[in-house]
Amino acid sequence: MLDFEVWDKLLRQYVDQEGRVNYAAWKTEQPQVLDEWLSSQTRSFLKSNINTLEKLALWINLYNALTISSILKRYPLDSILPKIFGVPNWLAFLWFFQRRVYYIFGQHYSLAQIEHQILRNELQESRIHFAIVCASVGCPLLRSGAYFPEQVMQQLDEDAHRFINNPQKVYYDFDNQTLYCNKIFKWYRQDFLKVASSIPEYIHPYLKIDVSLTAATSVSYLDYDWSLNHRIS
Repeated sequence: MLDFEVWDKLLRQYVDQEGRVNYAAWKTEQPQVLDEWLSSQTRSFLKSNINTLEKLALWINLYNALTISSILKRYPLDSILPKIFGVPNWLAFLWFFQRRVYYIFGQHYSLAQIEHQILRNELQESRIHFAIVCASVGCPLLRSGAYFPEQVMQQLDEDAHRFINNPQKVYYDFDNQTLYCNKIFKWYRQDFLKVASSIPEYIHPYLKIDVSLTAATSVSYLDYDWSLNHRIS
């Protein structure tokens, strides 16, 4: 297993309790530490006998660390969605996630491979959608600490509660009786429907308001904010 202490220390130093990342300070003070840690920890081959909890902590940490490392190299920037003359460049955006440039455990990976092949298909854990980050405001907030195998299930449950009880991500409008959701629930609908019969029923156990959510509850999806999730020193 990897030693997550360096990653944990960096997160505690540069990520606040609201999940905002101080990229400016991180890049000024310790620009190479994250890449050095990634290189030192992933140059050998991965043991075949690690268990599910170890895999979850490992691949969530790696996904987030690789994402943050890529942003640090490009910082300053306003959004992870580049634009050309004001028009979103979706090709460049998709290439950021699809390019197989991360050499890990003897293989080349893309962020998309880690997400879809390992975290979604192999590990089958819907709550990873509240943990892995794309560095935008719309995505889950970055945890100010690493994931650890002995804590990862509790951490994922905390992430789900934080995401679903953030009114910028999920809220119920009593006036029009509609549940407004982050588009993650639309894009990864099939993952959530493996756990519950509908999106409202998946959300209901986590949402801290007195409302009955059922399959018949009206659902509307919020606009997604691709601007960079960061804070100024």
